[in-house]
Amino acid sequence: MTADQRKVPQPAVGQPAAGETATGLAAGGSHAAARAVVVGILAAMAGLMFGLDTGVIAGALGFIGDEFHAAARTQEWIVSSMMAAAALGSVVAGRISFRLGRRRALLAASLLFVVGSGLCALAPSVAVLIVGRVLLGLAVGIAAFAAPLYISEISQESVRGAMISFYQLMVTLGIFLAYVTDSLLAYGGHWRWMLGLMAVPAALFCAACLFLPDSPRWLMMRGEWSRASQVMRLLRVSPVEADAEIRDIAQELKRGGSNGLAFFRSNPNFRRSVLLGVALQVMQQVTGINVLMYYAPKIFQAAHFGVSAATWATALIGLVNMAATGLAIAFIDRWGRRPLLVLSCAIMTAAMLMAGGLAAIGGESTLILGGMVVALLLFVAGFAIGAGPMVWTLCSEIQPLRGRDFGIACSTFTNWAANWLVSNIFLSVMAALGQSWTFWLFAIMNGVFILITLVYVPETRGVSLEEIEARLMAGRRLRDLGR
Repeated sequence: MTADQRKVPQPAVGQPAAGETATGLAAGGSHAAARAVVVGILAAMAGLMFGLDTGVIAGALGFIGDEFHAAARTQEWIVSSMMAAAALGSVVAGRISFRLGRRRALLAASLLFVVGSGLCALAPSVAVLIVGRVLLGLAVGIAAFAAPLYISEISQESVRGAMISFYQLMVTLGIFLAYVTDSLLAYGGHWRWMLGLMAVPAALFCAACLFLPDSPRWLMMRGEWSRASQVMRLLRVSPVEADAEIRDIAQELKRGGSNGLAFFRSNPNFRRSVLLGVALQVMQQVTGINVLMYYAPKIFQAAHFGVSAATWATALIGLVNMAATGLAIAFIDRWGRRPLLVLSCAIMTAAMLMAGGLAAIGGESTLILGGMVVALLLFVAGFAIGAGPMVWTLCSEIQPLRGRDFGIACSTFTNWAANWLVSNIFLSVMAALGQSWTFWLFAIMNGVFILITLVYVPETRGVSLEEIEARLMAGRRLRDLGR
């Protein structure tokens, strides 16, 4: 037995620890399962903040443009400044998460959410508003990195997909709440209230972070094996199960080797998992989802909707997005990641083809306008059942423990960099190509996403993170990492 193994409790497999009855274990197990769910939900509040700050700008942008006389290009920078900062935040998050822990990274994000929301609400100029958006972007980048990573590391494999998808459900809930708030405040043009109200849930998220335990996997990476064992026992149904998982993690850590960039350079198998994560995040952004989320009212107005109708149609998009994500949570650990991702991309492809066709026909008839709403709602539903939650789930599952912070930092940075690029040029592209060709371009991208999924994406349902890592390091094909 090695020195490392002696630090970990070694109860006999299948036997309760001394003094523990079967009834006591059952009761303790149910409490531990509930505790793990609560911890995951608290961490998923990062997604709520992500969604609120993503969705709120859609309703506020028009009023901001009017007050500050901001041209379309300036409005693109107001929107995209958060994305650019989020890309930077995701890189910073890797270092914070590795050195200080996932929990402290989430706490740092919550503080930035509070400050950024207040600054945006009080902004006397576009420049100050952009500074506030940059702070929110840093918060979103850190939260989008740390929350799925943390949830994946504290969840059991049997419910891991659902728990990470719950983070995405909170994102959609935040977007929906932001849209509803925008719709209610739009009648008076109260854009400062739209942005300022975000500070309230940010403060609640900050308080929630104080009650989160550190990730057992991170603790073991730092050499704190005893604390890791204690936390794992709080989050697993039985001590036997907790100790077995601790031993699996220890086994992976014994493989040794370099971390981060050095590991990426030296290990071709790690490079494969990083590049797959990067590709998934690029494809998620070029589906066109965030363009719709940021600019939905402008898209509807371009399709001849009135201002009020466009605002409420946007709120309906948020509701459908949230409802469909709920379906994804219900089926992700039953059907698996790959089937939902393929179905998702197929629905989005059809929806964008339909939207492009309706835009090409044009007109203001009820049939055309209604069809456009149906097409965009179908697109959002398609994204929410697959491309939204599955990409974040897969990116948090496929990276080996020694390089997990680096790998997820790369994919999260790519997500926000692609998000920034798409959001920064969308209004200009739509003006150059027209609405119909813009939608058709997104349809092509979704078709490409189907091919990438079929060729490269693994099915990770019900497989432990340690098993996925072992298969990756053994050189298996990417799509065979799960089964």
